[in-house]
Amino acid sequence: MNYIGIQPQTIETTAKNLNRLLSNYQVYYQNLRNYHWNVSGEHFFDLHQQFEDLYNDAKINIDEIAERILTLRVKPVSTLAEYLKIADIKEKSTADSREMVLKIISDQKLLIENMREILKSAGAINDEGTVDLISSYLSAIEKKSWMLDAWLGKS
Repeated sequence: MNYIGIQPQTIETTAKNLNRLLSNYQVYYQNLRNYHWNVSGEHFFDLHQQFEDLYNDAKINIDEIAERILTLRVKPVSTLAEYLKIADIKEKSTADSREMVLKIISDQKLLIENMREILKSAGAINDEGTVDLISSYLSAIEKKSWMLDAWLGKS
């Protein structure tokens, strides 16, 4: 049953981009957990909490992205091997506080690029549900990137 009114043959690009976003978010999430567990030094308290807030947001987005893929009647990727193969974001090792923040901003840039691709493909097929979901993520992650950049003291 085509209950959302989008022709199955038109969703291939959007579904592929959503699976890539899902994969990127999974690796991003794990990188954040790694940083959360391993941050130390003078910025421990603020970054430990910030990294936890970021991975909690990512965890919610991961579930919503997978459910959107299922709503489009496509199977979401769901194994670590698939995530690592598809993702543009790569596993990162820990570093000092400043380097961790730089790595997060770099990962967020890749998520933003991925989201913009989804907005184009979903918009082209009038998939407003996907556009609405991804638009909310885009504005939120842009703000988080700005805040992390401000923490670095850049202008």
